[in-house]
Amino acid sequence: MKTLLVWVSGTLTAATVIIASSLIATKSSGQPTSFGSSAGALDVKTFAQNLVNPWALAFLPEGRVLVTEKPGRMRVVSAQGALSTPLKGVPEVWPAGQGGLLDVATDKDFAGNKTIYLCYAERTGNGGRTAVARAALVDGDAPRLDDVQVIFRQDGPLSSGNHYGCRIAQGADGNLFVSLGDHFAHRDEAQNLGNHLGKIIRIAPDGSVPKDNPFVGRADAKPEIWSYGHRNAQALAINPANDQLWEIEHGPRGGDEVNMIGPGKNYGWPVIGYGIDYSGAKIHDSTSKPGMEQPIKYWVPSIAPSGMAFYTAKLFPKWDGSLFTGALAGKMLVRLSLSGDKVTGEERLLLALNERIRDVRQGPDGALWLLTDNAAGRILRVTPAGE
Repeated sequence: MKTLLVWVSGTLTAATVIIASSLIATKSSGQPTSFGSSAGALDVKTFAQNLVNPWALAFLPEGRVLVTEKPGRMRVVSAQGALSTPLKGVPEVWPAGQGGLLDVATDKDFAGNKTIYLCYAERTGNGGRTAVARAALVDGDAPRLDDVQVIFRQDGPLSSGNHYGCRIAQGADGNLFVSLGDHFAHRDEAQNLGNHLGKIIRIAPDGSVPKDNPFVGRADAKPEIWSYGHRNAQALAINPANDQLWEIEHGPRGGDEVNMIGPGKNYGWPVIGYGIDYSGAKIHDSTSKPGMEQPIKYWVPSIAPSGMAFYTAKLFPKWDGSLFTGALAGKMLVRLSLSGDKVTGEERLLLALNERIRDVRQGPDGALWLLTDNAAGRILRVTPAGE
């Protein structure tokens, strides 16, 4: 354990952060490497490799995995870690800057309807925007996508290649939440309800607008909007304890946020926040303002969080109810302990791995599954040592 100075509600405060040391056992390909943690030694094994900037994964039956690569490829990974050829039928993406083929999610009724959802950067005019498509996954020796339909396209000033957001979470009612970035150069638009920049939207699986969305019927607002005042949310998940939507977004230099998302609420970007511009200039009016929500956790300096998973399985009983997120700049896996809507502690894991962690999922096997974001990206499986 180490005592660090962290920002809490605008005040520099001493806090305890658990930083787990690594106990390197082996680096052989396919063999586990062991790291320390509050739950005991962890084995980190390469499940699949040779992926170019993998961005998201989803689980399929029989131990297989669906994975996206940012340049525009999607593959099925066998239970033994073998990569399929790239799936045909994937929509054309704009693989520039932070854009490309990003999130993938299977429908909650996938076993019956074989439906998946994709979020990606789409080129239009002289820039890019976030788009969402649905498709049917046709399995077999040469898996492919059929009946591909674009169900949503982001409206507003275009991106030059940055801040697409692009995480998907499906609610119990089947409706889809999708995070949409502010396109970096248009941050003030996050407060403008007349477009989709810096928003989280809620749409039906066919792209239509649910009638109970908070801004339905308002002439000055896009009816898809669920919440606004976001920067670049690359983590979105439903808390299984209470079906509450949670989001984690990138700040600039500092000010990454964990938020509980409520319908119609304003999360403040860029009016309030805890970071500064990359130039060192001031961005925010203050750290709080009436009518704008406070994060339940923020990081200064930034760790660049991406992907998130609530842990509910039995493989790590000490971590039941924890929230996990990856870190790109921080090159680690972060575990947040929770008590209701409060973050009660933070543990920094796998630091010696020295990898940009793009996505985090809880697998059907109870393991933690991670994606490493680089040109030789991997799918990693994290289990208790010896499992």
